[in-house]
Amino acid sequence: MKAPPRISEAEWKVMRVLWEEHPRTASQVAQALGPQAAWTDRTVKTLLARLVKKGVLSTESDGKRYLYEPAVSREACVAAEGRSFVARVFDGSASPLLLHFVKRSRLTRGEIEELRRILEEKEPRG
Repeated sequence: MKAPPRISEAEWKVMRVLWEEHPRTASQVAQALGPQAAWTDRTVKTLLARLVKKGVLSTESDGKRYLYEPAVSREACVAAEGRSFVARVFDGSASPLLLHFVKRSRLTRGEIEELRRILEEKEPRG
């Protein structure tokens, strides 16, 4: 399966609403975005149309309105965005990325333990 297309920050906001609950109409998406986005219904419809064109959303006709739902999972989009970010910023290497965030983040004891567990799982057995 090919990687999902890149989506803009505004498109991410729309997708978060639809991943949370679907299917939804354009008006329901606009309402769910609420005042945080401060977008008109027309802006939301434009973003929905772009996402349909990119193949990230699918539509179904429901009388005079369309119902929108994700055609790509959140996990697939996050993975694609993560790979793109690592390629652009860290020359494709995950190690400098991880070191950057671990050194600059306040981690709880639980997060540190989870990182240890994950690293132990990744450690080659020999």
